[in-house]
Amino acid sequence: MAKKTPMTKADAARIQSGAAKNDTNTSKKSFPARAQSAADKNLNKGKK
Repeated sequence: MAKKTPMTKADAARIQSGAAKNDTNTSKKSFPARAQSAADKNLNKGKK
């Protein structure tokens, strides 16, 4: 099984940037939106 690497804010920004450049769906349930949500959750886990 592949090793899981937590999503970072930089990773999410890169995904969102690529989606915006390609005029890809950026709705609430899109991959870029879910990446941003995961990055936010990972960031908040580190602050506890």
